Amino acid sequence: MTTSVAKPSSLPHALLRAGFPFLATLGMRRVTTYPMDIVMGDDDKLFVLCRADSPGLGGSNIRRTNWDDEDLDIIGGGRLLWPVQMIRDAAGTLYVSDEGSHQIIKVNQDGTDAGEWGEEGSGEGHLNRPSGIAFDADENLLVVDTLNHRIQKFNKDGMYISGFGTKGSGPGEFDMPWGITVTGEGDILVVDWHNDRVQKLAADGEFIMEFGSSGSGDGEFKRPAGIEIDHHGDIYVADRGNNRVQQFAPDGRYVDKFIGDATLSKSGETYVRANPAVLRNREMANTEQQKRFRGPAALRFDDQGRMYVPDFGSHRIQVYKKQAYPLTPKEIAPVPNHPTLYTV
Repeated sequence: MTTSVAKPSSLPHALLRAGFPFLATLGMRRVTTYPMDIVMGDDDKLFVLCRADSPGLGGSNIRRTNWDDEDLDIIGGGRLLWPVQMIRDAAGTLYVSDEGSHQIIKVNQDGTDAGEWGEEGSGEGHLNRPSGIAFDADENLLVVDTLNHRIQKFNKDGMYISGFGTKGSGPGEFDMPWGITVTGEGDILVVDWHNDRVQKLAADGEFIMEFGSSGSGDGEFKRPAGIEIDHHGDIYVADRGNNRVQQFAPDGRYVDKFIGDATLSKSGETYVRANPAVLRNREMANTEQQKRFRGPAALRFDDQGRMYVPDFGSHRIQVYKKQAYPLTPKEIAPVPNHPTLYTV
């Protein structure tokens, strides 16, 4: 397992999307409590960013686990107030945006302190409730400065480089933005939370396109949060208010959605089997509803095409596996330039 999925510098001509089956459930309540984000670590470890019920109570932390669903240990405890997202750099250092402290907090994978930076305010280089974070090609850190309605760029030590964005609903404007990711070409995708849309911008903030609108239909959003791009260039948005993840083609065209298909995890099954009252409640439950997502705020990919969705309200990680194949111009017919009439 590698650290993160490589963003394609050029997109395939077309894509055969063969399927996207559910693969596994990891974690459980009391372990991966209120998971906000996940990072693929070294030695097949998984780092799950867990958020406390309320800021400042000391319950937020980073839980280390693995594909055997083992509870390895906790790191970052006592440093995180109200964490939002987590990424890692090429050296393996973890970076966490913490809207409670208005800081970016750095943690080594062994749990040791790697520093922090950030200061509350609205001036250049200040932060007010930072949320989404992403690296550009030079490993400068792009930070979504949510309540200042802008994107700011810093080096990894917190030195301010540049920024763009103002409050509004027009092209290139934001209203409480949240998620962010960078394409292989260096363009930036920003989830514009309060405007229920995704905007694509050049590295300097110049508007390129947008997709999405308010609602619950296909391609619509209700307070979207995290965003990610897979190794084919497909775009995925955690449509948090609609309790789902939506998939889009690179041009913003709606492709598919995921609503949750969880089974009991290994750790969850061990816990349930050891508690007769819990077993009885499970036996009497509507298990169809228990499979579904509840408020997912992020999603991540590994290099094997596995999509990890932190299922915030159900305290677990749901994992899917993409099956898709790039196509050349010789393998697929051209895009039709006129509508085709089908008759029965």
